[in-house]
Amino acid sequence: MVAWAVSDHALLKELLTDARVSKDPRRHWPAWINGEITPEWPLFTWVAVTNMFTAYGSDHRRLRKLVSTAFSARATETLRPRIERMTADLLDGLAATPQGQVVDLREEYCYPIPIQVICELFGVNDEGTRKELRRLVDSIFNTAAAPEEVAATFQGMHTVLSDLVALKRREPGDDMTSVLIAAREEDGTRLTEAELVDTLLLVISAGHETTVNLLDNAIHALLTRPDQLELVRTGRASWNDVIEETLRVQAPVANLPLRYAVEDIETTGVTIRKGDAILAAYAAAGRNPALHGEDADRFDVTRMNKEHLAFGHGVHFCLGAPLARMEAAIALPALFERFPDLKPAVPASGLRPVESFISNGHRSLPARLSGGTQPTG
Repeated sequence: MVAWAVSDHALLKELLTDARVSKDPRRHWPAWINGEITPEWPLFTWVAVTNMFTAYGSDHRRLRKLVSTAFSARATETLRPRIERMTADLLDGLAATPQGQVVDLREEYCYPIPIQVICELFGVNDEGTRKELRRLVDSIFNTAAAPEEVAATFQGMHTVLSDLVALKRREPGDDMTSVLIAAREEDGTRLTEAELVDTLLLVISAGHETTVNLLDNAIHALLTRPDQLELVRTGRASWNDVIEETLRVQAPVANLPLRYAVEDIETTGVTIRKGDAILAAYAAAGRNPALHGEDADRFDVTRMNKEHLAFGHGVHFCLGAPLARMEAAIALPALFERFPDLKPAVPASGLRPVESFISNGHRSLPARLSGGTQPTG
């Protein structure tokens, strides 16, 4: 399949708010309508789901409204004490690591916080289910997966989430899954069964993978640029500067499929034809020299303009952005305060990216935790 990759910041921002650009393949992508897209296609899950991610117009507004309360500023703030406790517990565990032993910070620190938060928010309490969800989400983001794995992952994710819905129907709780089920059963026109399951797929998968990458990339940037960490420690820059500059330089989602032209769109000397697919190249847009100068690829927490599109733009702006920022604002300073002599265990050239052109992070982030304080108890 062929798509337009839009990497210019200004143009991408414009298209993300253009009513002539849709995310609904069932209405606006001929390749889907004509049956050319099969479950074995590497990006099948990204276009086959029926939730607000692939909705357009009034359908999108309806579906987004049902989930938005879970990610409001007030709801997000109520999670702060729990996130602080999770962070402290993880740091206590890391502090017990034998002196000088290498720790994979992506696995042991970046991953646990976001996945625990999103699972608690949606009532995924069983540890086995959490592990299976994580495995399936990793596979969804793996754009190098074999066709058989793609199809199996799509089916597996729906099986796990359908089982979760069945459990919450029997035993409703104080969680967002139960709220969505109640909305579905109160008025079936507000949420179909497929939309219910696929909404869970969206918020649980996107709700933790992006934050994992944000933490991973921020820690890596500071470990490899100690001068930047020193600016934060001396008060010449803030942790918010670190977060926003990380989002700009290393967007957690590098490229996001797909959008579709509802009609012909004339722009910058080219024509995006009706039905053409569009790929939002967020990582490239964040490094656009036209906006950020010739050093746009350099991590600089003192940069005045840190504008980015890492969480999208317009009506599809990420609902979980405030939560991701809060998790990072808690986890990052806590890590570097607890381990002031934290050092990378391998050179940057020795790190490998995740197998994805969507997800932007490292497969592992080895570090040495020398200088850590004892557990807080």
